[in-house]
Order: sequence, then C-alpha cells, then structure tokens
Amino acid sequence: MRESDNLFGFLKEKALWVRKETLNIHKIAQDTRLASSLSAVEIFVALYYGKILAFAPKDIRWEERDRFIISKGHGSISLYPILADLGFYDMKELERVCKEGSFLGGIPDTMIPGYETINGSLGHGPGVGCGIALALKRRKRSEKVFVLLGDGELYEGSVWEAVMFAGEHKLGNLILIIDNNKVCMLDYCRNILDLNPLDDKFKMFKWAVKTVDGHNIGQLHNSLKRIKEDNNDKPKLLIANTVKGKGVPSLENDPLSHIKNIKPEEIDKVIGGLK
Repeated sequence: MRESDNLFGFLKEKALWVRKETLNIHKIAQDTRLASSLSAVEIFVALYYGKILAFAPKDIRWEERDRFIISKGHGSISLYPILADLGFYDMKELERVCKEGSFLGGIPDTMIPGYETINGSLGHGPGVGCGIALALKRRKRSEKVFVLLGDGELYEGSVWEAVMFAGEHKLGNLILIIDNNKVCMLDYCRNILDLNPLDDKFKMFKWAVKTVDGHNIGQLHNSLKRIKEDNNDKPKLLIANTVKGKGVPSLENDPLSHIKNIKPEEIDKVIGGLK
C-alpha cells in the first residue's frame, strides 16, 4: 500500500469524525450554522491533519506559523473539534459551545486559540489576508497566508478590492480557498447573483486558479500541497466545489439550509447513518 493511501484513509476517518462532532455540537448549540460548517469539513481536515498548515498548538503566535484567516466564520464550527483534538484547548470545551463561560461561540473570534481574526462580518478575510501577505513578503518571510471564504461572500465588494490588490501586488504567498457550496443565505447563488465563470474572473485579475471536488480528500490534499509549494508571484485560488449541509439529507442542496436547525432526534439518526 502506498504512503498516500494510508494518509488519505486517515484523512477520511478524521473527516467522518469531524462531521459527527459538528452534528453533536449543533445538538447542544442550536445557534451554530450547521449547513455552512458541514460543507467545509474536508477542507479543514486536509489543511490541519494533512500537514498543509504549519502551526503550533502550544504557541499560537509562533512566528513561523502559516496564517489561516477564516472569513466565513459562522461556517467554521467544524474546526472546533479539530483544534481541540490537536491540543489547542481541552476536548471538554466541545460540551460547552454557546454556553455561559465558554469561549466557543456561534460566531468565532480571537478568544479561541487557533483563530487569527474576528470573523463575524463577511467580506473582510481576503483584505486582512492581503495585508498580512504583503507584510510577510516585504519582510522576506516564507510563511503562507490561507483565507477561506464562502461563495455567497463573493457578493461583498471588499472581496473584489482584495482580489485586485493581490494580483497587482503579486502576492504569491496568498492562497484563497472558496467553499463553493452554491447556496447563500436565502437561495441558490445562481438565483441571487450568478458569478460564473468564477475561475475566469480571478484569472483576469492575475490569479492562478485550480478547481477540485471539495469532498474528495485526496484531490484537496494534493492540490493544497502543490499550491503551497508553488513559489511563483501569482496569488492562488482553490475553488472547492462542495455541498451545503453535506451528510444531512434534509439540508443537502436545500436553498434555505443556511438558516435551518436540525432537531436532536434527527441528528442522532443522521450520525447513526454516517459512514
């Protein structure tokens, strides 16, 4: 068996575990955005367990860490169990999400070890990422800046200001990942403002673009690894095609899944059927 087969098997197991833990969190914290978080599970797993990101759980401001800006903060609840599992904080914190005294809320912020920025207002992650990437470039640092945002977030004008800035200033150390689940808050994205062909738009602004199946852990890992190792001066975009609410039949491709909560009894049934 090849080493990559062992790695991808491990990553698939972790993704299954993270999906179940995300559902368990939603069971006790109905304020969390479940569908948005489930679409990004494999992205988080590939980045953290696939050793794409450089990080230090016991030294969260380690100078040599890669920076990870989660612009779609509401859709990153699935990162909570990963950070706990990797030692950023105690696993017991997962039982207290959104409860009094807990630092794990429905919208994450820098109070949480492992989060670089406050992520409540959409559209700011790419701009912050540009600033960090430019500073690192001018200091001749080798660390990379990753930014995750949702496709509905692309409706924010600030995103496109950052896209133009990054291309013009040749921020080759900036890597943008779009969780392209095709559903925004109140409908399918195509019915609100169709941005296709998305890849061509970024290419026009001097970006290197790659598209993958956002739930294929092997594709994700290999693409992210190659992108990180590419030291040309173009900012990089990975479009990860995903399914909003992945793993929950009543949420998958529901145009209103963004704002829907799942009852505890349905969560138990879904968890029991995941494999």
